Amino acid sequence: MSNEPTNSTQNDKYVPPKVWVQDKESGGKFASINSPTSGARYDKELPVGDAPLQLYSLNTPNGVKVNILLEELAEIGISDAAYDAYKIDISQGEQFGSGFVAINPNSKIPALVDHSAGEPIALFESGAILMYLAEKFDKFLPLATGKARADCLSWIMWQMGSAPFLGGGFGHFYAYAPEPLEYPINRYTMETKRQLDVLDTHLKDHTYLCGNDESDYNIADMIVWSWYGQLALGKLYDAAEFLQVEDYKHLQRWAKRIAERPAVKRAVELELKPIN
Repeated sequence: MSNEPTNSTQNDKYVPPKVWVQDKESGGKFASINSPTSGARYDKELPVGDAPLQLYSLNTPNGVKVNILLEELAEIGISDAAYDAYKIDISQGEQFGSGFVAINPNSKIPALVDHSAGEPIALFESGAILMYLAEKFDKFLPLATGKARADCLSWIMWQMGSAPFLGGGFGHFYAYAPEPLEYPINRYTMETKRQLDVLDTHLKDHTYLCGNDESDYNIADMIVWSWYGQLALGKLYDAAEFLQVEDYKHLQRWAKRIAERPAVKRAVELELKPIN
């Protein structure tokens, strides 16, 4: 009788080749559009409306970030921040049309074009868009020096560095992978819960990420809430029970407070126009 174990592990089934090639679909929700190459796959110009700002996006967490700031600017009457919003359906590969790739060579939503002054200015990456708009309109971003600015930038960069573990790591293997695998789910669940604890611990003594006054609400809250606030409220991956999000009481309080803002409510449900 063989002494070999009867249950093989993932490593028994798969040995990485010396050189990787894409010779089959990877599986999972987005397998049909995934590719190791960049660039446009077909010709498709983007519509351009009459507003100063043109947003091309989807109401995913990264897209909602920009929606929130634009709606917050509208809430306080900044007419120069008026915008047209168009839907880029990533499940249909619309992010690979030539017009979208021209403004975002990375083919990810969101992207924004500012037509308000001379030559159009194209921006991609949600963090860059929020910082650009906050600086342009001098709203929701602390002054260029001092602790408040440092805190805001730190939490922005924390989110930009942490969210890939939540979205591309936990979200992918828990919700989108072709089959559940114990090791990656455990690995990214542990990291996601550690991140939730980072926020919960910080928010124990803070109403907002950068302070306790209403004026301390800024783009750091918008950026972090779009991922972690929505996760805490059970809006992402149907994973609230699995992650025990109700245990993070201070995070829950912050997430619910921001969710009740009129601009945030509009942003989450923003109606995007089709590009066709």
